[in-house]
Parts: sequence; C-alpha cells; structure tokens
Amino acid sequence: QVQLVESGGGLVQPGGSLRLSCVVSGGTFRTYGIGWFRQAPGKEREFVAATSASGHYSSYGESVQGRFTVSRDNAKNTVYLQMNSLKPEDMGAYYCAAARTGWPLRLLDYDYWGQGTQVTVSS
Repeated sequence: QVQLVESGGGLVQPGGSLRLSCVVSGGTFRTYGIGWFRQAPGKEREFVAATSASGHYSSYGESVQGRFTVSRDNAKNTVYLQMNSLKPEDMGAYYCAAARTGWPLRLLDYDYWGQGTQVTVSS
C-alpha cells in the first residue's frame, strides 16, 4: 500500500521557521502530485501547498503565499514544506497527500493521506 509519513512538526515561536518532511513509500513517487493541508481543532481542512510530479509547478493557499515553499526530492521519495515567518494562526495538524494525477487541482484528486504532524506556534 502507499504510505505517507510526515515529520518535522513541533513548537516554534512566532516569526520562526520549521521544515516539514513527507516520505512516500509503496508507490511510484515520481508520478504523484503531492499536496499539503492543515487542520486546527474545530476547523475545516485547509489547502496549504501542492507540487506537481515533476516539481516544475507549485501552488499555495493565499494565507501562506510568500511565507511557505514546497519542494521535492524524487531520489529520496520526499516532499518538503519550508515554513517561514510563522504566525499563531498557522497552528494545526499538517498532512501530506498524494495524487495519482501529476498535477492535482481539486481535493478529489488526492488518493492517499498521511497521519499528520503537529505544528504549534506560541511565544
């Protein structure tokens, strides 16, 4: 089965940075588009960022545009989310997801999901 495992979450002060990793196994990583989503307790899941299978295209949610960067290393089956200038409103569980289509454009495109890693932003 396809598995995604996130790591890198933790506690950071406002204005600080974190880098999340998502390792994908059990599938053909280089053909998958990968997205990042987040969810705070009591709130709906929110789109954060996505990268195409080739890594040539990326997309970001408006709330993180200019602060977060998604990248991928196909040799390591890993996608990264670099988060800078973190704000308290960035707190939540962050999930990575894989889409068999190489350039996912909608939630329904995502076929596999990780279990999440917690990000806490507090002073």
